[in-house]
Amino acid sequence: MITSLRGIILQKRPPWLWLEVQGVGYELEMPLSSFYQMVDAGETLLVHTHLAIREDAHLLYGFMSVAERDTFRLLIRVNGIGGKVALACLSGLPAEKLGQAVAEGNVAQLTAIPGIGPKTAERLVVELRDKMGGISALPTSKAVSGDPRQEAVAALLTLGYKPAQASQAIGNLGDGLSLEDLIRQALQQLSRH
Repeated sequence: MITSLRGIILQKRPPWLWLEVQGVGYELEMPLSSFYQMVDAGETLLVHTHLAIREDAHLLYGFMSVAERDTFRLLIRVNGIGGKVALACLSGLPAEKLGQAVAEGNVAQLTAIPGIGPKTAERLVVELRDKMGGISALPTSKAVSGDPRQEAVAALLTLGYKPAQASQAIGNLGDGLSLEDLIRQALQQLSRH
């Protein structure tokens, strides 16, 4: 699995980004909103990725933050939502506002996104209301390097903790801790409850 790429931006062709990593060029499809946060062509960028392998294609999706990628992964698990529609959701609303719209059951705001009709919006609310809270609260990173707090939350999510639990556990910890310390201390906290 390709979890992230750090390389030089060759070209921005929304929704496509061409990124050179040690002599290999990658084509990533990204939410349109990502291009507003991105450094200029020729500069170094860290992109969090999701690789989808289908019978007819290998698709590499890119995101400016772990939270955005995790939101994308939740979206594509919903019946009727594929990669293109999930990217449209993240292009139409930042991960935080998308999570808020889902949590509040704001079908009108969700149907304003191209490709999302009333039935799909209702399905998003029903299937994701309890899952998006912690992820959507995470800030979007504009930095070149990853945020250890976001990465720690993502690690806890992969261990099976709910987004709200993971975010709260990491939020309770002090600043300046390494990724390993964040995860270790969060797990200690979570095991006590």
